[in-house]
Amino acid sequence: MKKRILFVMLIVIAMLAGCGSGPDYTIKVKKELFYQKDTAAPFEIKVTEGKKAVKGLDVSAEFSMANMDHGTTDVKLAEGKDGTYSGKVALAMSGKYEVAFTLEKDGKKTEKVIDINVVKAKGVAKINGEWITNEDVSFYKFINQLQLAINRETATQKYSGAQLEEELAYLESQEKVIDDKSQLVTQIIRLRSMALLAAEKGYKADAAEVDAALGKAREQYNGFEAAKKLISDYGEDKFWATEKQQYELIVMSQKVQKDLIAQVKKENPTMADQEIYFQAQKKYEELLVSQVNSLKIEIL
Repeated sequence: MKKRILFVMLIVIAMLAGCGSGPDYTIKVKKELFYQKDTAAPFEIKVTEGKKAVKGLDVSAEFSMANMDHGTTDVKLAEGKDGTYSGKVALAMSGKYEVAFTLEKDGKKTEKVIDINVVKAKGVAKINGEWITNEDVSFYKFINQLQLAINRETATQKYSGAQLEEELAYLESQEKVIDDKSQLVTQIIRLRSMALLAAEKGYKADAAEVDAALGKAREQYNGFEAAKKLISDYGEDKFWATEKQQYELIVMSQKVQKDLIAQVKKENPTMADQEIYFQAQKKYEELLVSQVNSLKIEIL
């Protein structure tokens, strides 16, 4: 009888040891999850074992609110690079969530549970923690509409007949481009990234420089009836207040451009101006890519 009890106890111990012998994975949230009404938001984790990224996992996640019953949201996460796994999650509301992960590899399953706090998104993207808001995107769309209006008015004055029709047809096709939110967000990221780089270099945009640049923009818009009407409909005070904020960033980015032009001129003293500007622009784009890669950018 004692032998039978001992045998059963050994089996139980073996089972318990087997349950605890699975991989000791660590899950770290790489892309914070934000709540967006009626929208699936991106979510990304990184799985490590020790200090080594774990690849080749099948990962699923079950989201449930910690203090309320809104059911569960199940998501299959796709594998990315270096042990990252991501997917899109549509939640009922913001708040505290418990996320139960099932991680499977080579027929072995491991379960991990973490707690996350899902807050309401304040915009469509973040750069180093600063939000790009829906209002920012709307303003950039308006700026693009202004430029299209100027181009149409210029085309009407400059061309006629078939050439005018061709130019107007092209400009009409650009209307669809400026409705593309991702394109507008990209424009914002480009400008803010270079302004941040200028700040890192110690540059500042003083009031006189900003006012001078803004004055040139005002002069340009005032030269076109279509632009003046659009600004009037938008609200002049509101428009110029927001435009001034943009020109603070533009002036900063222009300082980086001037640096690059001076650098190319110094390296190539006999080069023609057109080629200098071309090479400087090329360097600018390369620098922009490097700068963007150095920033923490999250696009929702």
